[in-house]
Amino acid sequence: MSLVARTTIAAAVASLMLAGSALAQTSNTAPAMGAAPAKPARSAVSIECSKQADAKGLHGKARKKFRSECRKGAAKPQ
Repeated sequence: MSLVARTTIAAAVASLMLAGSALAQTSNTAPAMGAAPAKPARSAVSIECSKQADAKGLHGKARKKFRSECRKGAAKPQ
């Protein structure tokens, strides 16, 4: 094997080793660097209030206000 071939093979092996360690580092540290936490499941009350807002055709601030009041009203004991 020629010197050029050996040097090329050595460089390729070194590159693969460095790339592998770099990928392993980013995958291990990615969750700690700002991955969003999982969203909690929506309650039945929240889903029902959303359906009512959809039926009324509410959007934007009016929808947000309606859903907030709806959820508060559902939480009060009857």
